[in-house]
Amino acid sequence: MDSKARSRPKSVPAPPTDPGPVGMIRTRVRGRILLLLCAMYFLTYIDRVNISTAAPFIQHDLGLSHTQLGFVLSAFAVPYAFFQAFGGYLADRFGPRVVLGAAGLVWAVSTVLTGFAAGLVSLFAARLALGFGEGASFPSATHAMTKWLPPHRRAYGQGITHAFSRIGNAIAPTVVALIIAVLHWRASFWILGAASGVWVVVWWLMYRNRPGDHPKITEAELAELPPEQRRDERPPVPWRALLKAILPVTFVDFCYGWMLWVYLTWIPSFFAGSYGLELKKFALFTTLVLIAGVVGDTAGGLLSDALLKRTGELRIARKLVLFVGLLGSFICIVPTLLVNDLVLVTSFLALAFFFLELTNPVLWSIPMDIAPHHAGTAGGLMNTGFGLAGVVSPVIFGFLVDQTGSWVVPFAVSAGLLAIGCLAALRLNVNAAVGEPGVVPHQRTGDSKII
Repeated sequence: MDSKARSRPKSVPAPPTDPGPVGMIRTRVRGRILLLLCAMYFLTYIDRVNISTAAPFIQHDLGLSHTQLGFVLSAFAVPYAFFQAFGGYLADRFGPRVVLGAAGLVWAVSTVLTGFAAGLVSLFAARLALGFGEGASFPSATHAMTKWLPPHRRAYGQGITHAFSRIGNAIAPTVVALIIAVLHWRASFWILGAASGVWVVVWWLMYRNRPGDHPKITEAELAELPPEQRRDERPPVPWRALLKAILPVTFVDFCYGWMLWVYLTWIPSFFAGSYGLELKKFALFTTLVLIAGVVGDTAGGLLSDALLKRTGELRIARKLVLFVGLLGSFICIVPTLLVNDLVLVTSFLALAFFFLELTNPVLWSIPMDIAPHHAGTAGGLMNTGFGLAGVVSPVIFGFLVDQTGSWVVPFAVSAGLLAIGCLAALRLNVNAAVGEPGVVPHQRTGDSKII
């Protein structure tokens, strides 16, 4: 066995003073840090998907084909995919305060520059820059959560932050449509970019890499964290063991990400093209579909943590939720290929998105479980799958629409990848432990239980 890969340490009970998910937000400094991260996820996803609502207007003004628009939509994902692991490594090396602050500045400026695009090249370049900024953001946030959240709240933290990202997804079509209707599509990027700049300032003022350095944290709250989380240790990354443990998760994340990118980039155009809906209506139907992801992310995190608490086994708490979510999404996508009723299609798309998002907090929790001392790097490696899906999914989806004149074929291909991901999830080894040992409530050992 690799010397860097260890057995899972003995489970320990949660702190007796644990205030619970809601109480943590109201009474703990880490609750405010978590809310700040929620705001980050909210803003980054609005900045990421605002272009999908503005796409029909951008396409008309700049004279883009569906294939060219697909390249623009995928431009974000190229640097996003390949900056994941490096961005996570930087967060592990230098801490999230600096790395996430710098990344936030990049994504804020690039969002503003998108509003100044004059053609295909400048639009493509602005989306590339956005990908670089956001590429480091989520691995850095994962490192921050690993430091600030008790281990038994990891899936909850990932669930609620990603729920806010889906709120961003859900309201972006309506917000962007309103700005476009009142002002112009360019103004939507200027306004949202400025809001992101405000977040960067607040992050720099509030966040500390080591919880004990925060001026408002109490000794009682510090005592609720395991000793290794109170320190600011940055051990070398065991790359070989980490790659072996994480790459199978990366593949599942690719299958999940393919379908998510379809929702983030093509759903507004699908409603506009298939049903001839005008701006207000296709924005509304897109919002109705995407709001289901808010419930899915929250439920997925709470369910996974509850299963971990009840059984003490990651095999059940993580793999079972992954399997059910991907299978449920596949089953609900199939009817959209067979019916053409707007209400039915919208309902099935929403259900499919709910099940898809059950898996998201679990996917992000697994790197924290496997490598808590290298969570940024591990999370970046895992999310490279999502980024790679974003490189190819929007382009292939748009190409298939152009070539077939139909939305059925690209949706069928996407459903097939969900089925593959569902089977791959069953083969994951979520019990691997990479790096320095820590005290984590993972697996039942003997008669120990997670309380």
